[in-house]
Amino acid sequence: MKDTDIKRLLYTHLLCIFSIILSVFIPSLCLENFSILETHLTWLCTCSGFVTAVNLVLYLVVKPNASSKRSSLSHKVTRFLKCCIYFLMSCFSFHVIFVLYGAPLIELALETFLFAVILSTFTTVPCLCLLGPNLKAWLRVFSRNGVTSIWENSLQITTISSFVGAWLGALPIPLDWERPWQVWPISCTLGATFGYVSGLVISPLWIYWNRKQLTYKNN
Repeated sequence: MKDTDIKRLLYTHLLCIFSIILSVFIPSLCLENFSILETHLTWLCTCSGFVTAVNLVLYLVVKPNASSKRSSLSHKVTRFLKCCIYFLMSCFSFHVIFVLYGAPLIELALETFLFAVILSTFTTVPCLCLLGPNLKAWLRVFSRNGVTSIWENSLQITTISSFVGAWLGALPIPLDWERPWQVWPISCTLGATFGYVSGLVISPLWIYWNRKQLTYKNN
């Protein structure tokens, strides 16, 4: 494992964090009275779009899983369509899970679905960019000792931290503090966002700290 690889991972993560910052400031320049709390659904759409776009660009530029084989145009189109289907399936799956755990079924359906979209953006999109629509690779990465690179190690950390953040964000909702951020699903989406950002910061530092102990099967 080279220090240059860790630096490249760190710079990539900093750009992902920057995309979230942009999703807060750029809409405020274009939209009147824009704020994360007051226009939360707008921010969710903006944040999802920015993070997805940056992930795609970084994947195309950095190419962490570059293959020596050249794929045809039809293969690339098929792969892209599969990724879109996987993303939509992820959104609907998360939506169903949220409803099963107590989210409003009909009253706040749009809010619940956009929460599913932002969580899919933080978890499913990086998996699709790094691993593609390959469930076997996903299962391998999230199994014990299944990672084969620092990028997959980082993917583990950021995905888990996003889920943990979303779960922690749900804890204040039943409390009678009557704060605006307790409205469903604001605290959950903010928790997922903070969890995602925390994972982006922690993973390169953790990998650097444990670089001498980490070994990968392809190394």
